[in-house]
Amino acid sequence: MNLNQSFSQECSDCPIRHRAVCARCETDELARLEEIKYYRTFEAGQSVMWSGDKMDFVGSVVSGIATLSQTMEDGRTQMVGLLLPSDFVGRPGRDGAAYDVVATTDVVMCCFRRKPFEDLMNDTPHVAHRLLEMTLDELDAAREWMLVLGRKTAREKIASLLTIIARRDVTLNMKTGTGQVVFDLPLTREAMADYLGLTLETVSRQISALKKDKVIVLEGKRHVTVPDMDRLLEEAGDDSDGGVLG
Repeated sequence: MNLNQSFSQECSDCPIRHRAVCARCETDELARLEEIKYYRTFEAGQSVMWSGDKMDFVGSVVSGIATLSQTMEDGRTQMVGLLLPSDFVGRPGRDGAAYDVVATTDVVMCCFRRKPFEDLMNDTPHVAHRLLEMTLDELDAAREWMLVLGRKTAREKIASLLTIIARRDVTLNMKTGTGQVVFDLPLTREAMADYLGLTLETVSRQISALKKDKVIVLEGKRHVTVPDMDRLLEEAGDDSDGGVLG
């Protein structure tokens, strides 16, 4: 893991402040978090943690994206979730990591030493309540994603994933959730195929089809414009956001 002492940011200026575990903290509570926080950076492709590793920290993704994976006994690996900005990593009260976490892009994490964070949770209801909300949201998202993987067509799966990423971008940047949305796709097509249980060829074909039908506009392979979010939601097969895993 990389410990980056040069990266520093006041909680009040944090880009994920309104969505992170500290979202409802008062000034004195933020001051306590400041005392136990530090930043870690990870390069694209670098492991954040391996399943079973001893967890001495918990924290939030400030920028970048990481994948959650599980390795089966026969060595096969399945991607089971994404960690996007503001998502929480680690579980208070649990010593070991439950999943392999790998940075897909360069990642910055705001970390808290686990034991002091657990102590803070016990006497800071704002943190404990927010973490409970985030955990329940994660559970809802996992259930929604089971529907995406099990029942939706390849086109609907691609549209659902694009919707998740677009909506997170809207929320983090406090934009309006309708009309045009512009974002950079943080996953390669290979990673999308792995996550969605599709072949690379199918992912490329469906993205091209969405582009041809003007559901999305692509500049290069990563810069995405969604001219009409309602149209993308229709393509995803429903009008819910499909949740965000991780």
